[in-house]
Amino acid sequence: MKFTAETESSNSINYLDITIHKTPTNWVTSIYRKPTDTIIPYSSNHPAQHKYAAIRFLYNRLNTYHLHKKEYHDEINTIHAIMLNNVFPTHTHKTPTHRHSTTTSDRQTDNATQK
Repeated sequence: MKFTAETESSNSINYLDITIHKTPTNWVTSIYRKPTDTIIPYSSNHPAQHKYAAIRFLYNRLNTYHLHKKEYHDEINTIHAIMLNNVFPTHTHKTPTHRHSTTTSDRQTDNATQK
C-alpha cells in the first residue's frame, strides 16, 4: 500500500470526493469530481436501471453532504449538465428537495403517528 500526501493549492484541498475551501472566516465544502462528465448515455442499449443509477448516485451524494446554498445549486447545475451531455430527457426527472436531518422528537412523533 502506498500513501501520498496532498498539498493545499489556492486555499483548497481535495479529500476523497469533497473539496475543502479555506476562506478568511470559515471552511466551505463542495463536491469534487474529476474533469469528466461521462456516464452511460441515455441512447445506449443498457437497462434503464443501469442508466439512472449514475443519476441517483449524483443526487444521493448531493444530499449526503451539508453544502452551502451556492455550492448546492452549482452541483444541481452540474448534474443537469451531465444529464444534458449524455442525452438524458429532462422531463423524466424532478429535482429532489434538500433533506434536512430531523430531531429525535420529530422522529418519535412520526413513529407515534404511524402506529
